[in-house]
Amino acid sequence: MANGRTLSETQLTGLGTQTSSTRTVDPSTRVTAHDYVVAELEKIRPLLSRHFRNVQALARRDEGLQGLVVSDREVEDLLSRPIGSYAGAPHSDCDRDSETPHTASDQDSVCVAANGAETDHPEMRLRTVARLFGLTPFDVTTLLISLSVDLDPRFGQLFAYLQDDVTKKQPSIDLILGLLCDSFSAKLTQRQRFVSPAPLISWNLLHVLDDSSHGQSTLLAKKCRVDERIISFLLGSDELDVRLQPYAQCCVPRVRLDDLVLESEIKSRLAALVQAKKHPLLVYFQGPYGIGKRSMAEALARELNTRLLEVDVERLAGTDLSSFERNVRLTRREALLQNAALYWKGFEVLLTGEKHGWLQALKKELEAHPGLSFMGGEAPWEPFDLPAECAFRRIEFRRPSHLERLRIWEAFLPACQRSEDVDFAGVAQKFRLTGGQIRDAATLARDIAWTHDPAQSRVSTANLHEACRAQSNRRLATLARKITPQRAWSDIVLPTDRLQHLQEICNAMKFRSIVYDQWGFEQKLSLGKGLNVLFAGPSGTGKTMAAEIMAGELGLELYKIDLSSIVSKYIGETEKNLSRIFTEAETSNVILFFDEADALFGKRTEVRDSHDRYANIEVNYLLQKMEEYDGVVILATNFRRNMDDAFVRRMHFTVEFPLPDAADRLRIWEKAWPQATPCSPDLDLEFMARQFEIAGAGIRNIALAAAFLAASNGGKVNMAHLLHGTRREFQKMGKVVSEREFEMSGAAGKPF
Repeated sequence: MANGRTLSETQLTGLGTQTSSTRTVDPSTRVTAHDYVVAELEKIRPLLSRHFRNVQALARRDEGLQGLVVSDREVEDLLSRPIGSYAGAPHSDCDRDSETPHTASDQDSVCVAANGAETDHPEMRLRTVARLFGLTPFDVTTLLISLSVDLDPRFGQLFAYLQDDVTKKQPSIDLILGLLCDSFSAKLTQRQRFVSPAPLISWNLLHVLDDSSHGQSTLLAKKCRVDERIISFLLGSDELDVRLQPYAQCCVPRVRLDDLVLESEIKSRLAALVQAKKHPLLVYFQGPYGIGKRSMAEALARELNTRLLEVDVERLAGTDLSSFERNVRLTRREALLQNAALYWKGFEVLLTGEKHGWLQALKKELEAHPGLSFMGGEAPWEPFDLPAECAFRRIEFRRPSHLERLRIWEAFLPACQRSEDVDFAGVAQKFRLTGGQIRDAATLARDIAWTHDPAQSRVSTANLHEACRAQSNRRLATLARKITPQRAWSDIVLPTDRLQHLQEICNAMKFRSIVYDQWGFEQKLSLGKGLNVLFAGPSGTGKTMAAEIMAGELGLELYKIDLSSIVSKYIGETEKNLSRIFTEAETSNVILFFDEADALFGKRTEVRDSHDRYANIEVNYLLQKMEEYDGVVILATNFRRNMDDAFVRRMHFTVEFPLPDAADRLRIWEKAWPQATPCSPDLDLEFMARQFEIAGAGIRNIALAAAFLAASNGGKVNMAHLLHGTRREFQKMGKVVSEREFEMSGAAGKPF
């Protein structure tokens, strides 16, 4: 039997004299995970000893290969030594020759202590693995045999001897079946424990590998190796699987349900749901960033006295489908090992069409998961075809009310960190942030305050406004053009009733928390609580300026979207563009100003072809998004008469911007000049206002052109400059003018 068992002389040096020291172990001593595993490994030594006797009975001794083979005597010596004994340790002949070599060892005392402990003792992890994954006694012993080489290299020599090949130091399936089965029929039956869906294989507890030196082999010839994470778990480690560390993290929950600023009804309903312990249980938390989805999952995990295993679905979904399936299965296994509830963060990335396969793979795993699974996302989702034993609940989180935002601000910025004049009520009213956004904004506000004044570093209202704006416009700038408010009410010239109308719109935003939250009007409204405003009037009459002034008055940012640029000829693209804008604006707390609304909001025509039908769908989609939006949406159109009456009725406010009359034009001419502009005494602004019917934007363009003309020849702005600028403006507008319109005391022909 020497053939195939050749080893180097160095490997065999001293093996015949290595023995084990005997030390006494008190059975009452606390048993560690290491001790328990070693004690369990002792149980496989009689199996190996019996198998060795069978091989020995058939062996043919070859004395000519002394020093190049593992001899029977050396195997007996290896089997007689306790698990984990060191080279050179003495042990007695009686121990070596004993039929029950482990009875006098110190591990035997550990084994007694372990077997006398409670079944769910935290250090008896082999039993935990068997219970969690439904392992049979055969599976457990298979794990022990495969594990032995990783804990004591001497077993590799034994396996090489028993398999008649010194290169085969990992046990093969055939060897394991030979050790554990008494008949050929039993071997055929137990062979199925090494293929999926048997738990050893499906849970990746045991890897069945081809021999690299022999290429692809039969199932019986494959070697077995315990998964590295399972080895570390059995030895007492709770460190996260290294393959999951890029995607997941595990924590001991700290958040309590009482700490969350949420409706008490939602908290009590969720607590009762998880305490019912009907598993599998899938709970989908829907809501924007910072609304408290993860905090709720953590608080509920704390209620159940479990850990929380958080998985970043966006990162995980970046892998190919096969890797995704493997990692999801490893995540499920880790949750069981850690006694943790699962939280799948960013679940909505799987709800797109291109990730359908990933979604189905995750859904299949969650349906079979015996524990609790939370999913967090912004988009709505309802699974179909769930098995009867799997419960599902979707919980939609609404944004905190004004009073709730006020409480959150006070919690994150206590009195010792803020100035006495901080207006939390105003900040909570202007910026409809979620709890997570308020937390981030409070942190940033403290940093801003420290940067401005390291000695004082108390947060002011201005610091809060700056921090809130940083939280609320992260990606909208890529979809629209930001307009920084520079104008005030004194800069716009409109009829008195129009100005009053604009002030009413601002007041509707300022005091909506009182009307909706405190006075209960929110209960009367089913859709969004925002404002939809229509500005109608000729070009240049002040629509954009009015939106800018309102943004400055409310302390909000203004983003201008040209509807003509997002309307697409491709079916579905216009809706996608609009959806991106409103989704981002929902968390940005800004005023959306849609210019050139005529590109989409003209009269809805009778449906004569598919194009007309789809154009109407686009209009209806935008109306739906506007009604759902909680902020301010302003639509600007040059032609009020072209707007559909049904659409106009759905606006909260409609403001007409007329062309200015002579009196208003004079006021605009007077406001057009900065104080530092050098103007000639001959400027006759009354003549300009009376003579030329032009909108405010045109007047400002003429004033600017006249200023450049004056600067180019080093003089003051005079009437000649104004008249020349007016000619150019009329030419740009395509208006035909006569020289008689420019006649006034010879000013038209006066040189610059």
